[in-house]
Amino acid sequence: MYEQLKCNALFQMDETIARDIFCDATYPWEVLPRIKDFLPKLGKCLSLEEYEYRGNDIWIAKSASVAPTATINGPCIIGRNTEIRPGAFIRGNAIVGEDCVVGNSTELKNVILFNHVQVPHYNYVGDSILGYKSHMGAGSITSNVKSDKTNVTIRCENDVIPTGLKKMGAILGDYVEVGCNSVLNPGSILGTNTNVYPLSMVRGFIPKDSIYKSQGEIVQKDPLH
Repeated sequence: MYEQLKCNALFQMDETIARDIFCDATYPWEVLPRIKDFLPKLGKCLSLEEYEYRGNDIWIAKSASVAPTATINGPCIIGRNTEIRPGAFIRGNAIVGEDCVVGNSTELKNVILFNHVQVPHYNYVGDSILGYKSHMGAGSITSNVKSDKTNVTIRCENDVIPTGLKKMGAILGDYVEVGCNSVLNPGSILGTNTNVYPLSMVRGFIPKDSIYKSQGEIVQKDPLH
């Protein structure tokens, strides 16, 4: 049931250092409450030849580039060859993969970024998972709390799926492109190889290989080869 919502339909698991957190999870939102406890255990297994431990459960790859004006709170792991640019704010519970870009005024909180993810300009990413080579355009954000503060649900076709979570932002499958100044509402799930037009307001599940123009206009594109 809901095959396109499952972890193995959204992500290439060999493209994250955190693959073990998904082992017994069917759907990706099940992983979000586990990040805080999982991260320090993972960090202690990292090679000290490749990673520097900076205290407070913060591990940063020696090949990563971290600007002096970036703020990083633990627990946190920054992967190899990743760039943390000036003014970035990592609030904690963040697993940032290899070859990623976390840019100016971008804020991360309780997230997993797979390898080669880019959140380079004025992005907020909270209680979310971003798949391999996904990209958020300048000013695009994940909204992670409903205005009425009730639990987040997933809208999939005519169904409403409970998550049991008060806080859940967005799940981006591999190769997702989010246009500038878009808002991904709580419980948004974007299937692999999907593009979102700039200035969009996204809600619910968007199938893979889609072009999201507006809530009433979602078209299919050629599958990724």
